[in-house]
Amino acid sequence: MAGGTTRRAIVLAYHFPPVGGAGVQRNAKFVRYLRDFGYEPVVVTGPGAGSDRWAPTDDTLAAEIGGGVEVHRIPGPEPGPSSRMHRRAERWLGFRSPWLKWLLEGLIDAGVHAGAGADLVYASLVAYETAPAAEAIARRLGIPWVADLQDPWALDEMMVYPSAPHRRLAVHAMRRALLAADAVVMNTPEARDRVLRRFPELAAKRVVSITNGYDAVDFADPIAKHGDATFRIVHTGYLHTQLGLDHRRTRLARRLLGGAMSGVDILTRSHVYLLDAVEQLRREEPELGNRIEIQLAGVLTPADRTVGGRSEAVRMLGYVPHDEAVALMRSADLLFLPMQNLADGAHVGIVPGKTYEYMASGTPILAAVPPKDVREFLAAAGTAFVCDPADVVAMKGIVREQVRRKLAGEPPPAHNRAAIAGFERRRLTETLAGLFDSVLAGPSAA
Repeated sequence: MAGGTTRRAIVLAYHFPPVGGAGVQRNAKFVRYLRDFGYEPVVVTGPGAGSDRWAPTDDTLAAEIGGGVEVHRIPGPEPGPSSRMHRRAERWLGFRSPWLKWLLEGLIDAGVHAGAGADLVYASLVAYETAPAAEAIARRLGIPWVADLQDPWALDEMMVYPSAPHRRLAVHAMRRALLAADAVVMNTPEARDRVLRRFPELAAKRVVSITNGYDAVDFADPIAKHGDATFRIVHTGYLHTQLGLDHRRTRLARRLLGGAMSGVDILTRSHVYLLDAVEQLRREEPELGNRIEIQLAGVLTPADRTVGGRSEAVRMLGYVPHDEAVALMRSADLLFLPMQNLADGAHVGIVPGKTYEYMASGTPILAAVPPKDVREFLAAAGTAFVCDPADVVAMKGIVREQVRRKLAGEPPPAHNRAAIAGFERRRLTETLAGLFDSVLAGPSAA
C-alpha cells in the first residue's frame, strides 16, 4: 500500500457482535485484523439484539473485534416474523418481508451516512438479498464493492426452493449480484469452482476462495482434559433435525416441483445417526457404551431436543458463549462433525465453520461428511476419522475404537498444525486485504 496509507472499508454485516452464532465469527475476526493490513473497518450492522435461532445473543463476542472500531447500527426494533400466511406469500410470490425491507433500507441509509471518505464496501451477504443494498451504497459513494458469500446461495445443495422456477429466479438474482460486484469471495474452493462453472461470464472478475478459519488466540492457553472414565463426544453449533425431517416429508413434492437438488439428505446433518450408533454400542457392549456422554452445545430446536431425549447418554447444554464452546472442543474426547448426504459422485459445496476450530483443537474428530473440500482439509489435519454421513456401522466402529483407546491410555492421532496454519484468521484477513488492494488498483487483468 503506497506510503502506508490507511484506507477505510465499509463492512456490511448483519451478523455481528453482540449477535452470536457461527457466521458472526468470520465478520468479527476480519474486522479485528483488517487494521493490521492497512484497512480501517467501519461496520454497518443491525441493532445487535438477537432475534431468532440464527442470531442468538452472545455478549462475550465484543472482545473478538478489539477496541475503537466504528460501528453504525440500524435503528431498531427489528420487525417481528411474518404470520404463517404472509410467509407463504413471501416464499411463493417473492414478496419482501417487512424485516427484509427494514434491513435493506436501514443498511443503505446507514451505509451512505457512514461511508463518507470510504474507499471500498465489503458486504457479508447473509441474508443474500442484502446484495442490492451493497450495490446501492457503492454506487452512491462512487466506490467498488466486494461480495462475500458465506454459502453458495442458489448453488447450495442445502437450499430448498418452492419450485424449479423459484430456483431459476434465485440463480438469476445471484448472477446479477455477482456481476455487479467488483470481486467475489466464496468460502470453499468447491464453491468458487461451482460459481465459475455456472456463471462463466464471471471469469473476467476476481472470484476467490477465502475459507472460514480459527483464531490462534483462542487456542493459545493450555487446557487440561478431564481425568474421569467418562468418554465425552461433543457437538457444537447448529443441528438440522427439523429441516431434515421436513425435507424427507416433502420429498415427493420436491421431486415433482424441482425446487431442490436431487439426492440430498439433510437429516444426516443432525445427531440422529450418531445416537443410533451409540445406542447400538450401549446395548451390544455396555462396558464401553455406558461410559459415553454426548454433549450438544448450541441453539436446539424442539426436534433436536426430542431426538436427544431418546438417549440417556445425551446432555443438552443449549447455546454457550464462544469461549466456552472452544473449551468444550478442547476438553472433549471426540468431536462430532455431521453433514448432509449427497448422491454418489456429488461434491459438497460448503464446509461448516466449526470444522476449522475442531481441527485447531487437536481433539479427534468423528467426521460423517461427504466428499470434497471438507474431507481433504480433515485429512491434512490428521485428527479425523471419516465415514459417510449415514453410515451408522462405521460411526459405531469409530466410537468403539476411540473409547477403547482412551481406556488403554493410548495417545490420540498426531495433530498436523502446519497443515492447518493457512486457516488461521489473521492469515485469511491478510488474503482479504490483498484482494481489497487488487480491487482498488483497478480492473482485473484476467
